[in-house]
Amino acid sequence: MQSPRFIGHEIFRNSTYGRWHPLRVPRVSTVMDLSRALGWLPPEQFITSPRAKPAALINWHTPEYVSALQRVEADQFHTDEDQRRYDIGSVTNPVFAEIFSRPATAAGGSIRAGELLREGGVIYNPAGGTHHGMPDRANGFCYLNDPVLAMLSLRHQGVRRIAYIDIDAHHPDGVEVGFGGDPECLMISVHEARLWPRSGPIENDAGGNALNLPVPRGFNDSEMAFTRDELILPKVAAFQPDVIVLLCGADGLEEDPLSHMALSNNAQLDVLRGLMDMAPRLLVLGGGGYNPWSVGRLWTQVWGVLNGQNAPEVLPEAAKDILRGLRFDGNRRGKNPPEHWFTTLRDAPREGAVRDEIRQGVRILAARPLPG
Repeated sequence: MQSPRFIGHEIFRNSTYGRWHPLRVPRVSTVMDLSRALGWLPPEQFITSPRAKPAALINWHTPEYVSALQRVEADQFHTDEDQRRYDIGSVTNPVFAEIFSRPATAAGGSIRAGELLREGGVIYNPAGGTHHGMPDRANGFCYLNDPVLAMLSLRHQGVRRIAYIDIDAHHPDGVEVGFGGDPECLMISVHEARLWPRSGPIENDAGGNALNLPVPRGFNDSEMAFTRDELILPKVAAFQPDVIVLLCGADGLEEDPLSHMALSNNAQLDVLRGLMDMAPRLLVLGGGGYNPWSVGRLWTQVWGVLNGQNAPEVLPEAAKDILRGLRFDGNRRGKNPPEHWFTTLRDAPREGAVRDEIRQGVRILAARPLPG
């Protein structure tokens, strides 16, 4: 089988949503640089992401909305109507230099991944994971919805049974809009309860194919391991998917400024390890994550796991220099970062008790029938 492939692009190196926006921090470029510094990303495994054309985007997004994004990028100006109708130019979804080009590049990578996975394999698109985007508007930092576009691309290639697993701290409301009620798509989301967008209660099955597990603040490694072993892996095994799409957000890590979970990066990596051999195709996407060190350290290890590489106990100097060069202005976590954020990719485990509400929620979802 062909080696795993990494989809990336230089557009993500300097593009920013603005000086004080949570997505002011570098993410994909850090993963690319660290992976190369560790010798994990030879040229033959790297694919430069194409930019999705409007014709591909309107497979799910409305033509009017896609045209508005293109126009606003060209003019660097939004009207009151753009904000009212599309939420373009809001505090959450600001106008910035690459407002169309950046999300279209992330989406192009996910669409291309669907094409490349026709015959099987493993693809990593860390720029992907914009799971809040809606057909006709921006939503939650997401101007387009590349997971939905990836899944439609897979379907176009004849891949039918999709298991979509989302371990981002936020509920994937846009993906539920896209695939809710689809009997050949199993959706499992583990997200922080009552965190924006405040959707995805355990009672909502989105037409019978969504298993939503909202978890309390302080969700720890032991609780994720319990959820993985008692819910995620058994449901995926029983579903027998043709492809697994894993959205591996980094915003559930304890250091993230936008959530209140308490995971180490080991927890997400162990979910990935459990899923890797459960389908002939695997697409891993990035997602949320707003602390540049925790995102870079987790997502680089994701690429390592996909290639059978273990992160060294102590990083080589070139990798340390990349991490020491990151900045996190405007956040208290950036003022005095701990030394291990520079010297290793590995977090210390953050284990603890598995609370009764986690056990009860997992039992409820484990008892639900599979879609179809």
